[in-house]
Amino acid sequence: MVDKAALQKQILLSDLTAEEVEAIAQKVKAESFAKGKPIFQEGEATKCMYLIKAGKVEIAKTTADGWKQTLAVLTENHFFGELSLIEDKKTHGANATAIDDTEIVCINMADFKAFEQSNPGMMYKIMKTIARVASKNVHAMNDRLIKLLISY
Repeated sequence: MVDKAALQKQILLSDLTAEEVEAIAQKVKAESFAKGKPIFQEGEATKCMYLIKAGKVEIAKTTADGWKQTLAVLTENHFFGELSLIEDKKTHGANATAIDDTEIVCINMADFKAFEQSNPGMMYKIMKTIARVASKNVHAMNDRLIKLLISY
């Protein structure tokens, strides 16, 4: 079982009670990735949503002509892979790579879906956090787009 104290620090789980974090701790799995190793690649099967316990992860897409575009660099206590789960996508839409030695915690898709059925109150809190983070990301992208357009 994953350390509950470490899970309670996670942004995704910040609104949960100790009992709810305990329920998640019983289901998650810890994994480690060396610097430069892929966590998943665009087009690979969606297995989990990931919580970063330590390290840094780059989320990027590669264009048809091989140009890599970094979408985000995420650090300790952030999460990724949530969109594939929420949208019921069978494959990931981007690449995730450890850019430092990285420790993650994985909530697999089946457990995520089971929590939706067994504990809708807990999942409401998690989805609200995902929406809050997504909103913050959209505002940041809008700001970057405006700056880009002004400088053009």
